[in-house]
Amino acid sequence: MNKPEKPPSRPPNAFLKMIAGWLPIQRAESKADVLENLRMAEQDGIVARDAYDMMQRVLYVSDLKVRDIMIPRSSMISVEKDDQLDSCLDVMVESAHSRFPVVDNERDQIIGILLAKDLLRFFDEDHKQKFNMRDLTRPVVFVPESKRLNVLLSDFRQNRNHMAVVVDEYGNVAGLVTIEDVLEQIVGDIEDEHDFEEEESMIRELDDGEIIIKAVLPVDEFNEHFKSGLSERASDTVGGVISQTLGHVPQRGETIELDTIKFEIIHADSRRIHLISVRF
Repeated sequence: MNKPEKPPSRPPNAFLKMIAGWLPIQRAESKADVLENLRMAEQDGIVARDAYDMMQRVLYVSDLKVRDIMIPRSSMISVEKDDQLDSCLDVMVESAHSRFPVVDNERDQIIGILLAKDLLRFFDEDHKQKFNMRDLTRPVVFVPESKRLNVLLSDFRQNRNHMAVVVDEYGNVAGLVTIEDVLEQIVGDIEDEHDFEEEESMIRELDDGEIIIKAVLPVDEFNEHFKSGLSERASDTVGGVISQTLGHVPQRGETIELDTIKFEIIHADSRRIHLISVRF
């Protein structure tokens, strides 16, 4: 029996054209036009709010790079190549993760990926003595920190990978990224007491003078809006600049001053920053 053929993949801009074709508004010639059409269609009840939010996030994904969402090296949870079964199990139970980089500390290298499910058979006493890390380590995929998220997601799907190790321009390990990290940029939702009423807005100015921004706000847009000179060398987004400067993912309440601007993290998780308070 012949297997059904897979539908042809769409070119990168096909999604924008498809959305634009649905909307009985003016012809869209740019991403900004598509976003405006979507907003108007959502207000008119043509597009559901949930669908509008997701399509908006899809459009922003292509603007983000791996460095903007990766887990920094300092926050990576890994196992060592010479670890025994009990040590691996302790790390897995404590972290509740399913995939772990395997590190060779002598050469300061990541030599592979260990999957938690590959250890299940070793709960049997007959197999426990046969544990060998080298036999279980799977090949590691390396990606540059400048890679765009839409390209990375396509690579994950085509190669059936779920995790990649991120390297900087010198080939040094900068962090890691998973397919879940990318998908959260599309289907995830930020629920916080500081959440924005207008999802398309990246900047919210409060009555008391406090300014709340989304961590994915591009640095050039931040500088243009506030007439500031925040450096774009570390990252393309404000959240990325803060994480790269600190060397780790900051937690809620942590502060940093850059270019005489005080930033305070008001919403973050173990992987990335979501919302930032800005005071000049």
